[in-house]
Amino acid sequence: MEAQATAKYIKGSSQKARLVIDLIRGKKVEQALSILEYSRKRAARPIEKVLRSAIANAEQKSPTVSLEDLVVKEAFVNSGPTKWRWRIRAAPMGRAHRERRRQSHITIRISDEQDEEM
Repeated sequence: MEAQATAKYIKGSSQKARLVIDLIRGKKVEQALSILEYSRKRAARPIEKVLRSAIANAEQKSPTVSLEDLVVKEAFVNSGPTKWRWRIRAAPMGRAHRERRRQSHITIRISDEQDEEM
């Protein structure tokens, strides 16, 4: 049994969110939740929210599913739209750059360990 959850337009760059996603990929769901709970990265909160949503989706699909059996099968972060602000940041040698506000899309897919054995 497989379940998926996606969060779109999350504040923060996808590069920084990938650092947190790499920590939980392939781990058991309980272990992944504890890793995210004690992580000091800002992206850990929305990722934890998406993981809990995927768990709820799995429970909705099959009420007999056990939390101990679930594994983070696939987790990835894609970059969302980038908003260019009109504010100016100082750059070297008298230049100026515009600020960029990056967003990301987070997708987590969890499954039973039974599926992987087959």
